[in-house]
Amino acid sequence: MLVLGIESSCDETAAAIVADGAEILSSVVASQIATHEKYGGIVPELASREHLRKIEPVVEMACQRAHVGIREVDGVAVTEGPGLIGSLLVGLVYGKALALALAKPLVGVNHLEGHIHSVLLENRMDRRAGKPVREARLPAVTLVVSGGHTSLFLVEEGRHPANSHPVFNYKRLGHTLDDAAGEALDKVARLLALGYPGGPVIDQLARSGDAQAVDFGRIKMKGNPLDFSFSGLKTAVLYQVRGTPLAVEAEERRAWRKTLESASTDALRAHCSQETLDLIASFQNAVVRDLLERTLAAADASQVDSVFISGGVACNSLLRARFGETSRVHGLRIFFPSPALSTDNAAMIAAAGYYKLRAGQLADTTLAAHASFPLGT
Repeated sequence: MLVLGIESSCDETAAAIVADGAEILSSVVASQIATHEKYGGIVPELASREHLRKIEPVVEMACQRAHVGIREVDGVAVTEGPGLIGSLLVGLVYGKALALALAKPLVGVNHLEGHIHSVLLENRMDRRAGKPVREARLPAVTLVVSGGHTSLFLVEEGRHPANSHPVFNYKRLGHTLDDAAGEALDKVARLLALGYPGGPVIDQLARSGDAQAVDFGRIKMKGNPLDFSFSGLKTAVLYQVRGTPLAVEAEERRAWRKTLESASTDALRAHCSQETLDLIASFQNAVVRDLLERTLAAADASQVDSVFISGGVACNSLLRARFGETSRVHGLRIFFPSPALSTDNAAMIAAAGYYKLRAGQLADTTLAAHASFPLGT
């Protein structure tokens, strides 16, 4: 079964062709970083316009790279939410129109579900290729962590009651009550004039700093101990900077950056004091520590030995290293997708859509976009 996936929930216009939920024939992603970089964050109206310009050529390129004619696809899977409503509508309307014109079945996919399936998809591909990897077994606790989301899920596999095809059940164990982890990273990078997107820049610069220099303490939660909150941590960085030489340094760095089209990591590092680098490293360490500790607590409470980590922040090198250490100490099976499948892409949407198509969980022309779209119970 060939599934065309379409993803446009935020600032990436993506299309992919995936065979049988286990083989990526093509995956095309058109980034908008250059469009939004000058604003230090995503401008929703500009994102929608970019999606309108890119959606058709991206889908055409995905078919060309897969050597598949558009009429050869067996179904269309499109992200229906959550995300920026204008961005979602571009991909959703295009996918609906395409499915209708081709008389192909259509399914809507939750963006978070797609991120979870990125782990399962790549694991199937690796095992099919004979790579020495462990099987990503279910049930599993999954941390989905990105610029827009930080959530923990218990993922279990079941069977559709009508046709016995595999279906996936999701129980939300915790979620962020304010800023997502990636959002907090971006906002701190903006505060310190480090550029956009902030997560990759902070990851690089933090390697030159002392992660123990600033003690941010543990984040304490009232109510559900598996929920997240990064707003206070972001504010703590603001208080470390406001009214100090670090604020003057940040403004000087901001003025310097405006004279350049782009700045290399080495050049940016040279324009950061050691105190700034220590602050960056300590902040990143606090974010990663919180993500790690709550994920381990969720795995322990759910009594599972498999943990998936996906989403754009899953590319963070410190996060991967800390979870790698944890797998050796605690005997957990930790799974990360490759960086290309961690960030927003359409292969993960096609992979999740494959199972919905097989189970007959089809959508029709009433399928709507949802800016807020919870996954699971």
